[in-house]
Formats: sequence, C-alpha cells, structure tokens
Amino acid sequence: MSSLMAREALSTPDIIKQQLNANQPVVEHLVAEIKRRDIKMIMMVGRGSSDHAGVFAKYLFEVELGIPVCFAAPSVSGVYEKQLQLHNTLAIVISQSGKSPDLLNQTKAIQAAGAWCIALVNDGYSPLAALADAILPIRAEAELAVAATKSYMATLSALLQLTAVWKGDNNLLDDVHQLPNALHTITEGKPQLTAEFLRGLRHCVVLGRGFGYAIAREIALKLKEVCSIHAEAFSSAEFIHGPVTLVESELAVINIIIEDESLVVHQQQIKDVAHRGARLLTISHPECGLSPRLLPLLVMLRFYLDVEHVAQTMGMNPDAPPGLKKVTETV
Repeated sequence: MSSLMAREALSTPDIIKQQLNANQPVVEHLVAEIKRRDIKMIMMVGRGSSDHAGVFAKYLFEVELGIPVCFAAPSVSGVYEKQLQLHNTLAIVISQSGKSPDLLNQTKAIQAAGAWCIALVNDGYSPLAALADAILPIRAEAELAVAATKSYMATLSALLQLTAVWKGDNNLLDDVHQLPNALHTITEGKPQLTAEFLRGLRHCVVLGRGFGYAIAREIALKLKEVCSIHAEAFSSAEFIHGPVTLVESELAVINIIIEDESLVVHQQQIKDVAHRGARLLTISHPECGLSPRLLPLLVMLRFYLDVEHVAQTMGMNPDAPPGLKKVTETV
C-alpha cells in the first residue's frame, strides 16, 4: 500500500515546478533588497531536515556567491542569554511549520542583534512568517508524513533559485527551471537502496564530500527515522581523520556520489575505505546535463522513494516513526 511518505515524495517534481514559477518575482524582490543591504555574512537557522538544508545552503552560497555562512546556535540566546553582533548579516530561518518555539525565539534574538531575517517557511500564516522581515515561501503544500520529503526538496530548490538570481547566473537559473523534468525521470528510475543491504543492520555510516556531505546528513536522519537504523553522516575527508578505524569491523558504508568538483578526491577516500574492509553501497544520479549544483536533489528523491519502500519491505510504517511528531517543541 502506498504510504503518505511515498505519495508526498512523488509529488515533489510538480511541487517544485509550481514553486519556481510562483517565486520568481518574490526572489527578484528579495535579491534587490539583499543587495541594498550590503550583506557580508549569512546565518542559517533550522532544526532537523531544515538544518540539513542549511548545510546545503552553506556550500551553495560559499561556492557560488563567495559569502561566508555560519550556523546559529539557539542555546547562545535561549540558554546562555547572550546576544551576537549581526549587522550586515542575512539570517535565513528554515522551517516547515514555522511554529517551533526555539526558532521563533532565535529569530527575535537575531533581529535584535541587527540581522535582516528571511523566513524560508512552508506555512505562510505561521508565527515565523509573521515575525520575519521577509518571506521566501517553500510552497510544498501541507506535508502530513512525519518524515519530511517534499518540503526538504522544495527548500533546496528555493535556495537554488535565490542563489541563481542573486549571482545573476542565467545558465544556473535556466537549469533550475529544468529541475522538475529531471526529477520526474528519477521517479521512474531503478532503486539503489535495497532491503538486502539494510536488513539486520544496526549501524552504518553515510559518506559524501561537499554537496554530497550536505545530503548525507539528511540521508542518515531518514535511516534513523524511517528504518530505526543508527546512521551517522561524515564528510569523506573528515572520516579519514579518526573514525575510519571503525571500518576494521566491516562497517556498512553508504557512499554518496555527486559528479562535481569533489568527485576525484571523494573517490580516492572511498577507495581507501573499501580497501580497509567496509561493506559499501553506492547511490548516485543519472546523466542529466544540468548544473552539478542540482545533482544532489536527484540523489535525494531517489533515496526517499527507496527508503520508504525498504521500510515497508521490512515491516515498518514509514508514516509513523516511533516517538516522533511533525512539530517538535524545544527551547
């Protein structure tokens, strides 16, 4: 039986197509305001999948725009009651619901510290949308499955569109608008993640480099949420500095291949991991002729469909992960 998670993941190409068309004038207006403000730094704010989208944004903004990106630590203001100096900073707060108290409190603290705040939010009537200085709508429609899929994907496409317009890169922008067609092709592709690899597995590592590492964090989270497997994400470069010793016990490793500038060095490190005895599963993307910045989204959509199917094969309900709920409240 098709789950909510599967249906929502399959709706992603159409969701993104509608989002990109609706958001084009919004993004152009935001970029004009951003440029007027002489932004020197970007701060990302989010939890869970939204935080992982922020890691993708860090690579995207730093590689394409050359602007340094940092991550908010909500405890600094919420627990330690300290205020930063954030003038000439653009803060992007990412949230599906726009209701989490810690994100609302963090937004207030960031604004008080001098940052200009954009809410990248799915619910345009949420408290976060009302609080932020500007809104970039995710437009993923209501997401009912606990495990985020289409909202995460639509967050990445919104970040890509923002970057292309901000940079004035018409080639990248044209490719972004071709993304929905490429995603439709992915939904008809062959599975890569299998029940055979995951069955009986209690621990695994997900390795990627650069943009591959950014999505590795989301992949590891979904393995925890949907399949109850303890999975941890590492940059393949960082993994070599210590954690690689775990491989001696035939550690299961999911290898994320993104065919961009990181490919050669990532493959060298994966070769070392394989030589040490890791049990490897590689997931990647087909040839599509689009900018390499879009390739992580192709990998993610295939993974979402695969992990949902594997969970059902293993007798788990992907729509009801134990102990989780859609809106998590922390302070």
